[in-house]
Amino acid sequence: MFWFKKGLSQFVMPVPFILICLLFALFIWRFQAKKFKSFGQLCLLVGISSLMLLSNSFISANLANSLESRYPVNELPLTQISHDACFVMVLGSGHRENNAISAVQQLSATALSRLSEGIRQLSLSDKQCTLVVSGWSGGLTPTPHAIIMKQAAIELGVSEDSIVTFPDALDTIEEARSMKTIVGKKPFILVTSATHMPRSMMIFTANELSPVAAPTNFLSSPGYWWRFSAENLFISQRSIHEYIGMLWIKVKGLVTNV
Repeated sequence: MFWFKKGLSQFVMPVPFILICLLFALFIWRFQAKKFKSFGQLCLLVGISSLMLLSNSFISANLANSLESRYPVNELPLTQISHDACFVMVLGSGHRENNAISAVQQLSATALSRLSEGIRQLSLSDKQCTLVVSGWSGGLTPTPHAIIMKQAAIELGVSEDSIVTFPDALDTIEEARSMKTIVGKKPFILVTSATHMPRSMMIFTANELSPVAAPTNFLSSPGYWWRFSAENLFISQRSIHEYIGMLWIKVKGLVTNV
């Protein structure tokens, strides 16, 4: 199911979708398929229009902001909310494994942003809290992402004894299930990208957990409405990915059955 979900999502992501539309239009034009001429014209129109809209700074900023504005930056120490436990969980992202460089430098920009915020959340509390990091290898690297995150956290000053890893968690649902084994229903800080936070909170609360949102890696920013760029297209794709993810959860009934 995991790989099916990942594969299916590729067909509705902006870049693959645009490419499919343009390839269909090219195929129909190349073979002069008059019967499908109207369909080819529609594919061409949809592909070009989607590329223009989603790479526009105004559109991408609004798509991202609609997700990022749901949870503010957390400045409240968890110790003021709960005296029973103090956990800060940082959701996994990605890395490129290279033993010639430090673990911090191996992290993707998203992963580094999440880990930095997780460490900042630790510093807000007046007692030593536990940092939880997660993520598998993705099938691409020998070392699970959680282990690289742990090594990076140690390099940034976090005590090794205060770090818990979930190296086998494939996605956010499995991360939530893993976290439940150590915190139960006690409150904890949940750190992830601001665009990913609404879907994460949906999943974690559905698992009867009590996360306190601490979003980071904000992508939305005002820009000139006439500006088009690959960066804007990336931001749009990230936002659409989250909306599709939330829709998938609702359609499959995962919210009520996880």
